[in-house]
Amino acid sequence: MSEPEGTFIAFEGGDGAGKSTQVRRLAQAFEEAGREVVITRQPGGTALGGALRDLVLHGDEITPRAEALIFAADKAQHVDEVVLPALEDGAVVITDRYTDSAIAYQGAGRDLGADEVAQLQDWAVDGLVPHLTVVVDIDPGEGRRRRGAVHDRMESEAEAFHATIRGRFLSLASDDGSRYLVVDGSADPAEIASRVWARVVEEGWA
Repeated sequence: MSEPEGTFIAFEGGDGAGKSTQVRRLAQAFEEAGREVVITRQPGGTALGGALRDLVLHGDEITPRAEALIFAADKAQHVDEVVLPALEDGAVVITDRYTDSAIAYQGAGRDLGADEVAQLQDWAVDGLVPHLTVVVDIDPGEGRRRRGAVHDRMESEAEAFHATIRGRFLSLASDDGSRYLVVDGSADPAEIASRVWARVVEEGWA
């Protein structure tokens, strides 16, 4: 795949970390800097993705391998339909979750093997890697408290499941520090946004 013209940034982290808030804040900062911005999320972001999201998060129980394949299908459609066209137009694409979520949730949380799931995800997105992945790190207990009483099928998993996922996100970031930024999700949202924007400016993407 040839390198597209735009800037691709993904936000990752456990449920309740505050990713969506940071996605909106970063999009606003880019827009104020004069950049065209496309905000999206995974699973979701397309008609097919929306249906798959409802199936995997709110439908009947499915096997771990089926779950991994559904998320891969979502990303394949999402990249071809939303992400790549926007990047080729020179836009900034900011996504709430990308391939690292599958590696963490299905590879580690479901114990399917991080390497195996990473290979599946890489194939699904044809090797498209974000310029920057921001991991919004939070203690699973705090994430659960923030989410309140309503939980989807993934959020309802035991705290040990979410602790495993948190560990995998941090491991991914540790393995490739040049492409990751880890921020403390318990910090003030404005402070987090400032750190993310500082990294964007440092990299020359603003």
